[in-house]
Amino acid sequence: MLNIKKAALLLALTLCGQTAFANQTETLFDTERARHIPVTITAADSKCTIKKKCPVAFIGAGYGMAHTDYQFAQQAFHQHGYLTVEVAHELKGDPSLNPEPPYMTTRMENWHRGVQTLEFLAVELAKRYPAYDFNQLTLFGHSNGGDIAALYAAIYPAKVAKLITLDHRRMLTPRNKNIAVLTLRGSDYPADDNVLLTPQELAMYPVTQIKLKDSRHNDMYDGGPKALVERMSKELNAFLLANK
Repeated sequence: MLNIKKAALLLALTLCGQTAFANQTETLFDTERARHIPVTITAADSKCTIKKKCPVAFIGAGYGMAHTDYQFAQQAFHQHGYLTVEVAHELKGDPSLNPEPPYMTTRMENWHRGVQTLEFLAVELAKRYPAYDFNQLTLFGHSNGGDIAALYAAIYPAKVAKLITLDHRRMLTPRNKNIAVLTLRGSDYPADDNVLLTPQELAMYPVTQIKLKDSRHNDMYDGGPKALVERMSKELNAFLLANK
């Protein structure tokens, strides 16, 4: 009976000229790397068309976190008309994240694997969702997920419009006048040298660095303190509104 009701709802929306999307969890297969990639995709804006495409956001988790642990961000993107793709970067059997510095060297394999995943998804999902713009991506990542996103922006700068990170600490923040950046900083760990911009650089590039008082690196997800999650959501919404 439930399936019949769902089918009727989908038919009704289709007849109204709308397309209904729920959270769609699936695993895509990258044949070149023989790699299965779990994702959760959400889209719901019926105004998106091939001629007037809507934006896309990729969401990447901190190391050891679930890719679905950032619903406050997914909801913010959804409210601004984005298709969101929550990406699982770390799979069983992958090498562990190297704990030894220099991280720009020792973690590059992990980051490059993540970049390859994002590029595979951008190409494949563009075929499936032609009414969304996979050539001007918004990348969101916490910690190591932010490092992966920052590296993608460095390698494919023409394909990135916005970058949002939650306390990424290893990969350099882009210095690019065409990429708007928001990075929310925890208060318990410092970033590595040159990751963040100097005051002089901040005057040159569209980068916003906000230190969140009394916030812990590991709390910057849905399960963190309510006040912190609300603050992150507020800053994210303000950034998206200012950079439409």
